[in-house]
Amino acid sequence: MRAAFLTLGCKVNSYETGKMIKLFEEAGHMVVPFEDYADVYIVNTCTVTNIADRKSRQMLHKARKLNPGAVIAAAGCYADSALRKGERDGSVDIFIPNKDKMDIVNIICNEIAKREQDIKNTQKQDTIKANDRHTRAYIKVQDGCTQYCTYCIIPYVRGSLKSRDVESVVKEAEGLAAGGCKEIVITGIHISSYGAATDNADEFVKLKGMPLLKLVKAISQVKGIERIRLGSLEPRIISEDFTRELASVPQICPHFHLSLQSGSDTVLKRMNRHYTTEEYLAGLGIARKYFENPAITTDIITGFPGETEKEFEETMDFAKKAGFAKIHVFKYSRRYGTIADKMDGQLEEPVKAARSARLSALEKELGLMYQEQALKEYENVLFEEIIETGSKKYIVGYNERYIRIAVPAEEIPFAEARCNTIGKVRIMGRDDSGMLTGDMG
Repeated sequence: MRAAFLTLGCKVNSYETGKMIKLFEEAGHMVVPFEDYADVYIVNTCTVTNIADRKSRQMLHKARKLNPGAVIAAAGCYADSALRKGERDGSVDIFIPNKDKMDIVNIICNEIAKREQDIKNTQKQDTIKANDRHTRAYIKVQDGCTQYCTYCIIPYVRGSLKSRDVESVVKEAEGLAAGGCKEIVITGIHISSYGAATDNADEFVKLKGMPLLKLVKAISQVKGIERIRLGSLEPRIISEDFTRELASVPQICPHFHLSLQSGSDTVLKRMNRHYTTEEYLAGLGIARKYFENPAITTDIITGFPGETEKEFEETMDFAKKAGFAKIHVFKYSRRYGTIADKMDGQLEEPVKAARSARLSALEKELGLMYQEQALKEYENVLFEEIIETGSKKYIVGYNERYIRIAVPAEEIPFAEARCNTIGKVRIMGRDDSGMLTGDMG
């Protein structure tokens, strides 16, 4: 069987797609690029916004056009949402909820058997695995969320809090290290809740991040893992004790994604976020106390119901004050089944788009300012791939702060062999496209 996968949405989905790919390969099936002809197309979907829903449907329809006779499967959060609402789509043969992803091979094979297709003589073939091209790997350590932000559907489709035990995570990290992986990204739906024994929304605050810290320290002992990066964190986890202990782990990257969503306290309250802008800034102060020029990245939603021009300006001012390295800007999208969907003061699309554009412009300015402040003459770059821009080839990778840096491949003998290695790069400037460049001098 030829199976093709496409991932939409968050890093958890990327991780789970990798697991599903492995299951197919271990069962002897061939995994091919999504654009290729395949017997089955699996789209690991997202439903966090209406736009995500639309994108999920578009990719499922595209799969149907690639091979009208293939099995088309929608997996993940959009599938959960569609099943719950009783939605159907003529392009989709099977909706696979999150809880059934790890049984996907049996589900797909049963569907094909129903179509009377012979899969018994499928031979195992050597293929390039999805993660072979990457020098970093995601490890999902936690699932579920109980924060119930008023705009978010995820707690309803992902369910209660669940954490993996330290031993199983370490074993997975050891396997990745044995395969040559240099960097581990710890991910989950709400990793700040890692280790929480109950679904109490603020249980993780009582834990003070100690279970997550224990996990990080255990992974740091795995031979071959040179970098550990944390996925999205709840701002309230950034305490003195947690951050001081985290800074004692040599492999930890000084890059923290602290989701903000709004720089206005009144909007944060309507969103049911459990902190104020003052508390968020205090966390940034702690992070910058224990890490030199950490990259602080975040998410911000523009055009939330009732957001006034004054509240939006508060967000713009806060972003400047926080000095973010990168902002992921999202226009608010109504989600059926959420509290915010029923709120008064829904903004028109042109207003949301204009505010998104203004914040995106500021984001570019802040990103350049951060790079100028944080970059040193020499940076340690984990090289990932060879790219071609125009007529020139570069070997590119990221430093610890997740700043992308490129070196002309012609300056490095056997450049391909340097992928998945860490090299010291002297920063020289930017090319015509704005990409940071350097040399191995």
